[in-house]
Amino acid sequence: MGFGFLDVAVTPSVRAFQEQHGVSQMWENFGGNRDFDRFTEQEQRFIAERDSFYMATTSETGWPYVQHRGGPQGFLKVLDERTLAFADYRGNFQYISMGNLSASDKACLFLMDYPRRTRLKIYVHAEVVQIDEDGELAAAVLEGTRAKAERIVRLRLQNFDWNCPQHIVPRYTEAQIEDGLRPIRDRLSALEAENATLRAQIHKTP
Repeated sequence: MGFGFLDVAVTPSVRAFQEQHGVSQMWENFGGNRDFDRFTEQEQRFIAERDSFYMATTSETGWPYVQHRGGPQGFLKVLDERTLAFADYRGNFQYISMGNLSASDKACLFLMDYPRRTRLKIYVHAEVVQIDEDGELAAAVLEGTRAKAERIVRLRLQNFDWNCPQHIVPRYTEAQIEDGLRPIRDRLSALEAENATLRAQIHKTP
């Protein structure tokens, strides 16, 4: 567990709750790595493989809002070891996440790999960038996309942390299921071909 993530997550109220449950000492002496403020190749590869993530923002009234974001694999772009970005497309016109980010740039991402029971959580500072503001950024984020983006959201890494796999139920996409079934289907096709050949030979026998 990255200590840097806990430095952000553990507030006085969290610390008080830890003390009530007798575990504060455990985290006071935690000797974890405080350098989880840059994505290594492991995190960059994991992020590039995702086709969805969850993003939490908070309104001026203190209410959190969690939004699911999805797209083609790799739509959440890794720009460098401390920067991510994604295109924001027109949806249901509520703009709750975008409105929240205009009040506070703090957000938290959850990236899930259900088959491998792995999750990566990331604290970020989010910046909304208009398409015509930064041509280089737009080119990097919109490469290969056909839909018209309304804006780009650039995410500056604060800290990240890997979660344990406990209680993550494996789930699979249609493409993953198809990949898993392909050897079975190939074998069935081969057996059907063999059977067809044998039947043809039998019918030719006088």
